[in-house]
Amino acid sequence: MNEERLQSYLEEAVGLRGPLRFQSIAGGQSNPTYFVTGSEKSVVLRKQPDGPLLPSAHAIDREYRIQKALADAGFTVPSMLHFCTDRDVIGTPFYVMERLDGRVIHDCRLMEVAADERRTMYRSAAETLARLHTIDWRGAGLGDFGRPEGYFERQVARWSKQWQLSRTRDIPEIDFLQQWLPTHMPAAGPSTIVHGDYRIGNLMFHRHEPKVIAVLDWELATLGDPAADIAHFGMMWYSAPDEYGGLLGENLADLRLPDFQEFLAIYEAAAQRKVGFEPFHMVFALFRFAVIFEGVAARAKAGNAAAENAADVAHLAINFAKRAAALARQS
Repeated sequence: MNEERLQSYLEEAVGLRGPLRFQSIAGGQSNPTYFVTGSEKSVVLRKQPDGPLLPSAHAIDREYRIQKALADAGFTVPSMLHFCTDRDVIGTPFYVMERLDGRVIHDCRLMEVAADERRTMYRSAAETLARLHTIDWRGAGLGDFGRPEGYFERQVARWSKQWQLSRTRDIPEIDFLQQWLPTHMPAAGPSTIVHGDYRIGNLMFHRHEPKVIAVLDWELATLGDPAADIAHFGMMWYSAPDEYGGLLGENLADLRLPDFQEFLAIYEAAAQRKVGFEPFHMVFALFRFAVIFEGVAARAKAGNAAAENAADVAHLAINFAKRAAALARQS
């Protein structure tokens, strides 16, 4: 980035006075994100990756819009400060948001917090998701943010297409899942805002209390079936600690963590409705994650992945595809 040009722009746009310091935020595989610190305050800047992008990917304009609408509705997201469409500033569109003081934890075991707080943190995650799914999205001005009907039909088609665009090798299980998913779709649930990547690593917890203060990373948000978010969060119980920090194979009682059924029960109590959750939903979540990791592998080969370990996680596409295919065949 041209830091001098950006400093001049941010001083006028959001009153961020220099000299500026930039710190890349590690952990993301998608849109590069930075802490930008001036002489009086610090903000967060999030931009598109450099280089060629897949169609509809890295839509930071949608990220900005959904978070602004949710903040206005009183939901737990950072305040949006500015959106820039001028590519001459840093080469891509970007937006600036409030920097909150909290904890972002990528290990789902929550090993860095006190054991007696872990179940409460998962409860807060379930209740926060339920609150998101009960927001009046029409009243929030998001009636045209997506097409709520036919959500899973479109998602299966979309991620099947993404697989064809980003595949770097043959994975027979993904080919099987592309045939299985369209023929096993359950009845659609209610239409809600869907985060699209709801997981522990995209939540910010209070610095000292076991509660969620912000939901982050809204790149994949749309309108659709809330079972998609529940299944995506549930993937933590289907991935191992060395596979993106999951819980598979861990002793949940010793860790004082809930199992997926307990999480689902907390969600249903907070949402005040039952969820028609079926194996299809988890199979789809695993399938989608497999395709996402194949995209990481493709970007690593092209040399424009956002995270330094992008090439190392490419093998996870195979792991999740096999797990999804096994669950599909079992169901």
